[in-house]
Amino acid sequence: MLTIRNLAKAFSGRSLFEGVSMTVNYGDRVALVGPNGAGKTTLFSLILGNETIDAGEINRDEWTTVGYLPQESEALGDETVLEVATGRVGAIPSLEATLRELEKAGTCDCIEYYEAQAKFDALNDPQFEAKAKKMLHGLGFLEEHFDRPASDLSGGWVMRAHLARLLAMQPDLLMLDEPTNHLDLSALLWFQEYLKTQSCAVLLISHDRQFMDDIVQKVFEFSNKRLLSWKGNYSEYEIQKKEAFTRASAAYKNQQKEVSAIKDFVARFRNVSSKAAQAQSRLKMLDKMEMLEKPLPPRKPYPFKFPSPVRGGQRAIALENIHMAYGDNKVYEGLDFEVQRGDRTVLIGPNGAGKSTLLKILADELKFQKGVRTEGHNCRLGYFSQHRSEALDPENNVLDEVLKASPDIREEEARGILGSFMFRKEEIYKKTGVLSGGEKSRLNLVKFLVNPPNLLLMDEPTTHLDILTVESLIIALERYEGSLVFISHDVYFIRRLATKVLHVNKGTVTPYAGNYDYFLEKTNSKGNDRAAITA
Repeated sequence: MLTIRNLAKAFSGRSLFEGVSMTVNYGDRVALVGPNGAGKTTLFSLILGNETIDAGEINRDEWTTVGYLPQESEALGDETVLEVATGRVGAIPSLEATLRELEKAGTCDCIEYYEAQAKFDALNDPQFEAKAKKMLHGLGFLEEHFDRPASDLSGGWVMRAHLARLLAMQPDLLMLDEPTNHLDLSALLWFQEYLKTQSCAVLLISHDRQFMDDIVQKVFEFSNKRLLSWKGNYSEYEIQKKEAFTRASAAYKNQQKEVSAIKDFVARFRNVSSKAAQAQSRLKMLDKMEMLEKPLPPRKPYPFKFPSPVRGGQRAIALENIHMAYGDNKVYEGLDFEVQRGDRTVLIGPNGAGKSTLLKILADELKFQKGVRTEGHNCRLGYFSQHRSEALDPENNVLDEVLKASPDIREEEARGILGSFMFRKEEIYKKTGVLSGGEKSRLNLVKFLVNPPNLLLMDEPTTHLDILTVESLIIALERYEGSLVFISHDVYFIRRLATKVLHVNKGTVTPYAGNYDYFLEKTNSKGNDRAAITA
């Protein structure tokens, strides 16, 4: 299906990678992993023909259709959600124009023409709209959303509409760049189960290790400008990588001992006539020896520990008889809920159930119509959300912003934390005013870590984080001494942190005094996470 041989790419004279080779066969499930900036998204661009290669070759089967989901959605006009999902406004006219141009140029016997024709035919299938609607439902859209202008929605929901179109087209190869970033837990689990039923090949970039464990069968890792191949899912890759490092380290140490012994022998006996021939022989042996490079240890998460927050009361916060509605849409009627000191509660439920609304009420970010919200003794509350812009001084650089947030933190420690949250080297001197949305989100998260409240409310904190950064955050939160209430679509993150589950659905909240697996067991949904969440 897809074959890459000895690929090389450089930017501004700096080699990004070289000698890259990989094969993706029909039905393969492959993940690309590696640190930010290693070349994962660039490799996607080269495969799609959006950038030129410096050396090597990329070959695709002539009749292979490719569906690509980028991290960011394309610009929108006035099309509705359903028009995005069916391609009526953007995709179909674009494909038709491509076909006409290729026909006019007399280049119809090429992979570009075959693929454009296949996609054009798929989108014009009489059954395509029904397929697209099915995908939209699975990804969390309601029927009344279909005719809404897509431009009214957040970027995350627009990405879901694009993903619905890709899935309905059923391409031979799905190329997905961080596909889980904009999905809630219910939509993610549906998407995950749907992929398992499909015969298409999947090539993905993801920071969601549980998603990769459930989907992929092979991992390609960018390491030191090369691409290494590993069999199995992400967890199996991690085990193999550690074992390979142990073997390589032992081989390197043994060779260094051998080299040192040879050099010592030569130094001692090269001028002794009875041993000179042996010394010369060993020098030749050393010259012919293929020297091993010292293996680089696997990257590790930053072992950050929260400073101890101010100790609060036994009851951190309580809601009593809360009534909340958006116009005629009643979300809660008579809601009672409280958080005890030390609780680690995850809010779980289908899209639109009211999880983010509940978190905003707890954070005093949303005014309800009736009821009482009571903060506990000495409560110091912090609310983190992807869609909430914290107060960042646009004239401060990243490092100064962190130092200002916690006057007691040492600069060296601040640099270490920022490095683990993907602010490296000169990036810590960037002005906050020029940061991207993802960078601002990560910086605000760091500010919480260095000066923590005793009640931490978090809405999707792992979005925009790579796997090692997620692990660093987990380590910090495991050591956190305050109370935590959070929403997440990352099952690995949930399993590591949650000690309580609050199931939110149709205005009802049901507490489970146990972790995520306990919740699945009590709902008789072991092995069917989505059924438990949407029940």
